[in-house]
Amino acid sequence: MDNTNSKIVTLSFLTFSAIVGFTLATLLKVFSGAFSVVARAMNYDLVRHGLPIAVAFGLFIYLQFNKGILKWADEVIAEVRKVVWPPAKDTRGMTIVVVIMVLISSVIVSVFDMFSGFVLNQLIK
Repeated sequence: MDNTNSKIVTLSFLTFSAIVGFTLATLLKVFSGAFSVVARAMNYDLVRHGLPIAVAFGLFIYLQFNKGILKWADEVIAEVRKVVWPPAKDTRGMTIVVVIMVLISSVIVSVFDMFSGFVLNQLIK
């Protein structure tokens, strides 16, 4: 693995680990409102702050030093570099087409919704 790939892989693993840690912290906060066991555990700073950080750090260490995962990540980067990306002009044009189609679709669905709501209100009366 060359140095550029190594930096990309490390940054990706770090980002993923941070997201997992944040998700765990959020789930603990949500579950503390639903489960008394979790609420009691959340009274301790070690559980509230330490557990998500420890899980994120452990996951990062596992990903960073696992040879199989590093090999897989290097292959992913090599394949992504082979992708032929469309020019910016084409991307902009297709984005505009998609936005216009979404607007047209939303108008059609909104009109149908208002019409069906009107019909149902007339049937109820």
